[in-house]
Amino acid sequence: GLATGTIITMSGHHWLMAWVGLEMNTLAIIPIISTMHNPRSTEAATKYFLTQAAASAMILFSSMINAWQTGTWDITNLSYNPAHILLTAALAMKLGLAPMHFWLPEVLQGSTLTTALIITTWQKLAPMALIFMTLNNLSTTTLILLGLLSSIIGGWGGLNQTQTRKIMAFSSIAHLGWMITIASIMPNIMILNLMIYMIMTTALFSSLILSKSKTIQDTTATWTLSPTLTIMMMILLLSLGGLPPLTGFMPKWLILEELVTQNLSPTATIMAMSALLSLFFYMRLTYTTTLTLSPNTAQTKFKWRFKPNHMTLFMGTSSTVSIFLLPLTPLIIQ
Repeated sequence: GLATGTIITMSGHHWLMAWVGLEMNTLAIIPIISTMHNPRSTEAATKYFLTQAAASAMILFSSMINAWQTGTWDITNLSYNPAHILLTAALAMKLGLAPMHFWLPEVLQGSTLTTALIITTWQKLAPMALIFMTLNNLSTTTLILLGLLSSIIGGWGGLNQTQTRKIMAFSSIAHLGWMITIASIMPNIMILNLMIYMIMTTALFSSLILSKSKTIQDTTATWTLSPTLTIMMMILLLSLGGLPPLTGFMPKWLILEELVTQNLSPTATIMAMSALLSLFFYMRLTYTTTLTLSPNTAQTKFKWRFKPNHMTLFMGTSSTVSIFLLPLTPLIIQ
């Protein structure tokens, strides 16, 4: 259901098909969120459903008034002004861009780590595809403002969190902010950023799933499970924060470079500053994971050595890509 929904949205040129794909996406993930059968996951599923249904309705409404005005249901022909303003708002709500981001941390907190991974990666593909297809008609100023706000709020919101899922939610908001800022200037950098973000998030969530780390406190016991995994997590977190020799620096570098080229230096400065906020909470996670020993008593039960499974292989490949890709930047840009 999830895959079909995304593919339908990405491949069609008709607004109704885009809407059908988004609806399939939403309806397919609702049971996945509520599999836990506890009040918190039910609440998360309800919150997710309400926001996504409202956003889908707005998308349908914007495409209808556009079709009414222009006489065409073609996605690439979104020329009516109120329609594209509505669409921008709806897609921002679907993605969880600030100021429509409030549902994302709540929903992630109510779902399992695996479900959180799906929501932060796969569920972003369809709305991003729609943004990519309608870029020529969307307002650049609005997108940049949304992006700026998202990167600031994504950095600020994550500062006082102790739950790894909420931290990842705010990290998602901040990364999406970077993507949206560059969207109307250089769409190919947006796609590159999305791909790298998805690989890095997958790698980090895989390590959190392997070590069963739901809170910052849990990460302190990762070293007992696997010292290698601990070091991997440290480098992955720094890569997500965008530190230079790692892959995560590549999109940030290209985006800042492009913003300066377009004479948007103030925007670039604010974005760079907001990245420092994000970096702070990644650094805090890094610190607890690798540089501290959790307060132990002799009776503490350690999680000692896990059995290898398919997750470890997946984790290995995604981690490698999300750490060592920076030297390939010149190849990707050409």
